[in-house]
Amino acid sequence: MSSARLESLGAGRFSVSGTLDASTVTSVLEQSAGLFADTPEVYVDLGGVTDSDSAGLALLIEWLKLAHQQRRTMHFVDLPAQIAALARISEVEDLLHANGVAPPQVAAASA
Repeated sequence: MSSARLESLGAGRFSVSGTLDASTVTSVLEQSAGLFADTPEVYVDLGGVTDSDSAGLALLIEWLKLAHQQRRTMHFVDLPAQIAALARISEVEDLLHANGVAPPQVAAASA
């Protein structure tokens, strides 16, 4: 059985590790509701994601949607190649880059 973990690093920074798939993303989404609350700018480091499928991409899009609704800024750092490839073939790559993927210099500064 796969597992994923969302961890707060403080100061609006979070990390995700493990597998983001249909069996794990609901739990991560539920955890994020409490962890992201009252955080106006969220940086999510995805460097610890070891495997992902379309459910992982759907999670990122859902986070972007919720951030927009809650007037929160959401940035993704170290986007896994699998999610980037899925975003490209699903034609939502621009959505991630326009709204969520932190440029490398911003990602380094937030670490």
